[in-house]
Amino acid sequence: MRVWIDADACPRAAKDQVIKFALKRKFEVVLVAGQSQVKPAFACVQLVVVPSGPDAADDYLVENAVPGELVICSDVPLADRLVKKGVVALDPRGREFDERNMGERLAVRNLLTDLRDQGQMGGGQAAYGEKERQAFANTLDRLLTKLSRG
Repeated sequence: MRVWIDADACPRAAKDQVIKFALKRKFEVVLVAGQSQVKPAFACVQLVVVPSGPDAADDYLVENAVPGELVICSDVPLADRLVKKGVVALDPRGREFDERNMGERLAVRNLLTDLRDQGQMGGGQAAYGEKERQAFANTLDRLLTKLSRG
């Protein structure tokens, strides 16, 4: 099994959690980034730095992740592309993307983008804290167990 991470936007605590699970459960982690990053010094971790450009990392993830694998990403349009391909997607806050919730997630994302563009609201997510880290770890554990059973 392989877990892919959209590494540019993923909080370090979430990346560390995935690597901890990988060491315990013996699976490969592929960090995909649009800019150079420090690769954790574990044999199970691979770093792929794609050429810079809009959506280059997203395109790489969609082209290379296959059904039965998991991608960690917070990008809703990327998650939509992955889910349509049959790849499991999870955001770093522990919310799973799936066929049932993608329409709503895309609509909310588009609404918030429009409101920010019009200056009607500020941007950004809340800080990544212990509550988010725990929700991510719980959902990650559940999805890894489900995927390992096939």
